[in-house]
Amino acid sequence: MNIAIIGAGFTGLAAGFALIQNGHSVTIFEKDIAPGGLAIGYKEKEWEWTLEKHYHHWFTNDNSVLSLAERINYPVLIKRPKTSVYVNRHIYQLDSPSAVLRFPELSFGQRLRMSTVLGLLKFSPIWKPLERFNAATTLPSAMGKKPYEMIWEPLLINKFGAFADDVSLAWFWARIYKRTPSLAYPEQGFLAFASALTESFSTHGGTLHLKTEIESLLSEKAKVEVAIKKGKKTEKHIFDKAIVTVPSALFLNIAPQLPSSYQASLGKLKSLGAINLILRLGKPFFTDNTYWLSVCDKKSPIMAIVEHTHFMDKKYYNNEHILYLGNYLPRDHTFFTQTEEEILNAYDPFLKTINPTYKTTLIGMKAFKAPFAQPVIPVNYSRMIPGMQTPLPNVFLANIDQVYPWDRGTNYAVELGEKVAQLIRN
Repeated sequence: MNIAIIGAGFTGLAAGFALIQNGHSVTIFEKDIAPGGLAIGYKEKEWEWTLEKHYHHWFTNDNSVLSLAERINYPVLIKRPKTSVYVNRHIYQLDSPSAVLRFPELSFGQRLRMSTVLGLLKFSPIWKPLERFNAATTLPSAMGKKPYEMIWEPLLINKFGAFADDVSLAWFWARIYKRTPSLAYPEQGFLAFASALTESFSTHGGTLHLKTEIESLLSEKAKVEVAIKKGKKTEKHIFDKAIVTVPSALFLNIAPQLPSSYQASLGKLKSLGAINLILRLGKPFFTDNTYWLSVCDKKSPIMAIVEHTHFMDKKYYNNEHILYLGNYLPRDHTFFTQTEEEILNAYDPFLKTINPTYKTTLIGMKAFKAPFAQPVIPVNYSRMIPGMQTPLPNVFLANIDQVYPWDRGTNYAVELGEKVAQLIRN
């Protein structure tokens, strides 16, 4: 079969790689300048490695993507960085059962109760019954009001904003169940890994078109017509099947034949955009070697502070210290139209409560913005998930909205890509 794939994120790359190995002809179209999707990276001229525009890592049980890396002989590094929380203007390590039991802001009884709930979620593989419950109402009842309000409520609010009260307990379960103390990272960065996967795909006969925007996708006479923009002209290509891996809202924009009922169902799916401000510093931001800081403060302008060079060695980045300032925000938030300087000015007072002198070693900064990055997972989300087979004959959908109960991530993107490839092969 001759198959088109819209999007060269890891779902599209994994699907293309699986299909090309089964003898199909595959063409991937990507509007960006490089493969990788939300894991796309960039490289400063002084750096040896590429860096993700939006922070990424793998858990050591991310079997789909780790298996894919093994199949193309791509080296992966595994380390155990320090994960902490910011509570009451203090930073506390909180990345193991013993760390939870030592957490000084709660009484021993409160710590024990919270640990019990987290332990039950961690070791139970059963999630489906949990999706009927709301995280914001169930967690305080289960683990106690103070632990919830001190740690988990601020994290839900900082991540989901106005949608925080809608989030399903199944989403929270997935975040606890899947987490591992050690983390993995592809050598030279995710862009290098995506490029290696693309090279293997091309070696097997696949074709990737970068900087190529899709104008429309039509199902015609048991075939699929993909129209791409070429300057002021439109080129039309005919395929047997097409896989769409872009966000659902973008699928609606390019597929005018979709029935109104299907459009309405996709329109109900909510998501947030991501903004990451990356600071290049001459000295560490965290003095305690923290890699990941979850900010448990509802008034904080920042959701997470991630010092990448407390995970990967700074020698790969010209001995600079790389700091991500991360947020998930609605697409109409003012940060999406502001400059790096304006965003940093908004963050600066809070950052100085942690490191008052960080700005004195600031080398440079860049802001990266993605309009569709974090699905909102409400109660009973499984009833809302679109199937991979769309109402359009021979057109399949495989995107971030369908990795439930898991959260977004390259592992689940690879898993989804391999699933849709299997569906087409069958």
